[in-house]
Amino acid sequence: MQQQPPSMWKFFPMLPIEREEHIVSLGEQFTPIVPLPTLGAEIGLPLLRMKDEGQLPTGSFKARGLAMAVSKAKELGVKKICIPSAGNAAGASAAYAARAGLEAYIFLPEDTPEINIKESQVCGAHVELVKGNISDAAKRMNQLRNSNPDWFDVSTLKEPYRLEGKKIMGYELAEQYEYELPDVVVYPTGGGTGLIGMWKAFDEMEQLGWIGSKRPKMISVQSSGCAPIVKAFKERKADSQFWEGAATIASGLRVPKAFADYMILDAVYKSNGAAVEIGEDEIVATVHELARKEGLFICPEGAAAFAALRHLLTEGLITEEDSVLVFNTAAGTKYPEVVQLKIKN
Repeated sequence: MQQQPPSMWKFFPMLPIEREEHIVSLGEQFTPIVPLPTLGAEIGLPLLRMKDEGQLPTGSFKARGLAMAVSKAKELGVKKICIPSAGNAAGASAAYAARAGLEAYIFLPEDTPEINIKESQVCGAHVELVKGNISDAAKRMNQLRNSNPDWFDVSTLKEPYRLEGKKIMGYELAEQYEYELPDVVVYPTGGGTGLIGMWKAFDEMEQLGWIGSKRPKMISVQSSGCAPIVKAFKERKADSQFWEGAATIASGLRVPKAFADYMILDAVYKSNGAAVEIGEDEIVATVHELARKEGLFICPEGAAAFAALRHLLTEGLITEEDSVLVFNTAAGTKYPEVVQLKIKN
């Protein structure tokens, strides 16, 4: 049989699973780093690249964290998991729970993108829709957990294992860059587990002697409709305040207050990075721009990260000499509602 491309499980010794037979996998291969010559030349970033997490199982980077969380839950003898989600984590939870033979209880805002609801249901998860946002979904889940003590909570950073899965993004990009990290990492930030995970991975790799002390500037990007990290960064705060009335087409960014906001901000500050907010119209326009100029249909969260580039250049936070890696966190095909919107001139 032909040898498979490398997967996130290549780094098994750095992961918390004790025995390989407990791995629950749907084929989490390395995601490609794609050069962007047209856009890079146009905006003045010849070393611009994209890491396309949309090519993971279930179509988003959430596969990494949930593959790890469900694998460890299985190893620990857990039978039922529960999670509140703004979208893609729901589908990933349902899929990996089905693969492992676990029950999944998923709580979603009523206006979650339809595909996230359907993919959770088709995988057999128990799905409840809640009025409000992910914080309201979490409140409802926790109410029910009081009478269901056998539910294992896999919420963002409420257990350590999703972070361990997300940190593999750091290991992957280091190998793909031949252990010379890029100058800048631009990351769309909701719960921020991926940004925190990569920061952890860089420290681990330095301890292993794989890389030196150089770190990329970590750029956190949010929507202007929900930008608690950006507000805290501008005010040089150590943590954020709850964002009232959160609303954005980029459902993964609609997190009014990240559980580990202080860890996100710590990584941004220590890396001499920044936090940037992008307007809704610009997000939608950038989805169309990447598709037309590079043939890449990216998610609105990834589009927010790309839209941030021009702002970062204007403000002198990045330069044309920098190697810049932007994360697209999900496949654009999971967001058909975005391309139904008209771009305002």
